This record gives sequence, C-alpha cells and structure tokens, in this order.
Amino acid sequence: MQGSKTLVEIRHLVKSYSRGGQIVPVLQDITLNIAEGDFISLMGPSGSGKSTLLNLIAGIDKPDSGLLKIAGEDITQLSEGELADWRASNIGFIFQFYNLMPVLNAFENVELPLLLTNLSKSQRRERVEMTLGLVGLSDRMDHNPNELSGGQQQRVAIARAIVTDPTILVCDEPTGDLDRQSATDVLAMLKTLNTEMHKTIIMVTHDAHAAEAARRMVHLEKGELIDG
Repeated sequence: MQGSKTLVEIRHLVKSYSRGGQIVPVLQDITLNIAEGDFISLMGPSGSGKSTLLNLIAGIDKPDSGLLKIAGEDITQLSEGELADWRASNIGFIFQFYNLMPVLNAFENVELPLLLTNLSKSQRRERVEMTLGLVGLSDRMDHNPNELSGGQQQRVAIARAIVTDPTILVCDEPTGDLDRQSATDVLAMLKTLNTEMHKTIIMVTHDAHAAEAARRMVHLEKGELIDG
C-alpha cells in the first residue's frame, strides 16, 4: 500500500527447530515490510514456513535472530510476560478449526478476550453485542458452537478476534474447514474488515481462491521469501 506507513518491519529473520538432536532450518533470512491497513496472504507448500512466520509476527514464537518490529516496537526483545500482554492488546487470532469453547455460547466466547480488560460488565456487553451484529449473528448469541454451522462458528471466531480492536488480525487457514459458500462469506467479511475498518490482516492459506481476497500475496518456498 503505497503511501501507508510500515506496521510490520522484518529484517533478516531466521528460525530453526531442534528435532531429534538435529537443527532443522525453517525460515532463512526473511526480510519483509507490511503496511498499516494491508491485507496479505502468505502462500507456500506444506513445510514452507508460512505458519512459522505467522506465529513469529503474532508473538507466539521467537526467532533465532533478526529484527521484528511491529508499530516500531521490537517484539523479539520482550520477555514472555511482556509478550503475553502485547499479544492480548495487539493481535486477533482466527484459526482453521475456530477454537471456540464448546461449553460457552456465542456471546460468552466473544466476551472471553474482554475479561482481561478493565471494561465493566455493561461495557463488555455493549462491545460484544455490537461485534456479533457486525458479523451478522445478533440472533445467534445465545447458541453454543454445536448449534451453529461451520460458517457461523467461524464468524463467532472472527467476532472474538476483533472485539478488542487489535492492531493486526492473523488468520491461519481461516477457510480451510469450510464449504465453498461459507468460505466465500468469510473472505468477504475479511475484505470488509480490511477496506471499511482498515484492519491489517495477515492470512496463511494454501487456497489460491482464498489468497485472491488479499491485496497482495507473499510466497514462501523452503523457508525463503520468493516474492512479496
């Protein structure tokens, strides 16, 4: 996005894992800028490192070396406790399998992240109701996940991800468990969040159709950035 300021700055990022006493390289010398308000898809075959890169940006994991700044803050320098607080304030997660609490209804699932804030009960209710309305589920807020379709469950998950107004939405195969129509609906919702609410979205997908919803695609191959 030309003219927009850089939100995510990645320089010479390296990540490897130890497996069976061997060091397995996953990401090698990744350099990438993501602008505020961008919507990018991370694409690549299984094992290319796209989910690892997403986890690093989300502060779930730490790189071996390199710079990873988000909104000017080098999150590689944060302690585990600081990183947990940073994630709660800055990152909204959307997963392939929704990760909803089965014993909680839609309202309670969306409210969960707000329990970590200083909002009052009435403020939380107002925020949750507004957010469920945004994803078209005002009439389903009392339903548990097993009473909802896959597409509806993913919309609850999207509501939970955006209810705290995070800096970045990270999506790991958000349409991977949905039928084509539900996937199309979810992608349309993500595009709306990006274009109308100016949310910065980073989405891992292996689906070319899903990737087309993004403003740009970034390809990884064997831990290296091919383009982007």
